[in-house]
Amino acid sequence: MIAVAPSHRAGLLGPIARLLLLSAWGWSPQPLPAAEPHQYAFESIAVPAATADEPRRKSVSTTLAIDHLEQGSVAWSGQRRCISCHTNGSYMLARPALTAALGTPPASTLDFFREQLQSLTAEAHESLRKSTKPAQVIYLAAGLAEWDRHVTGTLSPDTDKALRLMFAIQEDSGSWGTLDCWPPYESDAYHEATVAALAAATAPGWLSDVEAGSDDDLKARIAQLRTYLHETPPPHDYGRVLLLQASTRFPGLVDAAGTTEIAAMIERHQRDDGGWSIRTFAAPESWGRGNRADKLRAEPDFETPASDGHMTGLAILALREAGVPADNEGIKRGIAWLQANQRASGRWWTRSLNTDTWHFITYSGTTLPLLALQSCGALPAME
Repeated sequence: MIAVAPSHRAGLLGPIARLLLLSAWGWSPQPLPAAEPHQYAFESIAVPAATADEPRRKSVSTTLAIDHLEQGSVAWSGQRRCISCHTNGSYMLARPALTAALGTPPASTLDFFREQLQSLTAEAHESLRKSTKPAQVIYLAAGLAEWDRHVTGTLSPDTDKALRLMFAIQEDSGSWGTLDCWPPYESDAYHEATVAALAAATAPGWLSDVEAGSDDDLKARIAQLRTYLHETPPPHDYGRVLLLQASTRFPGLVDAAGTTEIAAMIERHQRDDGGWSIRTFAAPESWGRGNRADKLRAEPDFETPASDGHMTGLAILALREAGVPADNEGIKRGIAWLQANQRASGRWWTRSLNTDTWHFITYSGTTLPLLALQSCGALPAME
């Protein structure tokens, strides 16, 4: 039986009951230094800032990593009241896939996604095509699809509803609206299209049922997405990694030769220490409108960027999903890097591409390493 940390079990309860239960267990957030901003904070949750100098653990703790993910997702949903690509969106893309190893996730984030489905469905489609709303709808659909695939095994009416809403606000280009500003998640429409493809292909039986059905408008929209991803050049090598990952589920995007070529590209990006760095996968000007170029070029390690949890996890996961074996030497070196670089809080450090304040990318910098470790049979059991 898997031992679940107190905050995981508490996530199944309402806010007041959860607070009482946490107190009964003797859990309380650690006080933060006055000058140190929190990364996530809501009710009794206070997650300290992520920093590059946080000590490394001697061995991977799945329990600490999952506890960080649960607290971050609950805090973001409770405080911000929206779906974000980098936190609760990343949670739903990852935690359901860990169900077989770690048990069924708490329902707190799923419940929030269902609430957001009702709220977003009530909005006019024109409103949903603006600002961050397209990304919210896409990650809503993708998260619910992951839950259906890995937790229940069957397509839910909510997931079908979310996927139909996602395609209803699709642009004529075949992708979706984007602010083109916050890399990597909100930096280009290409990224959003790859997640939309994963959402459609991940929901159990949804894609095949639609393509065999009589809804010609929906079938045409799916075809537009396939054409967009097949014919639009990725904006950078990071986009090519996302394309490879989407192609493993959504048919018709990359042929065998293309898969081999992208896999070789990923392997060429591997750093000498065995990890990967997101900064080598795109020139600073290639992220969105290039509005982070000055910040990225001014970083002390611009010429030799350090490996990070986000890209190392994503690179290994994409390679494994594309069929590269776990005993591949590059993958083995990447797994060794992950095993040596988890931080004391349970996170894997990843410096933000946007600002040096919140470093929210450490969140996906933790979900992706867990999925990568699982894909190689190297995920430790919960303590």
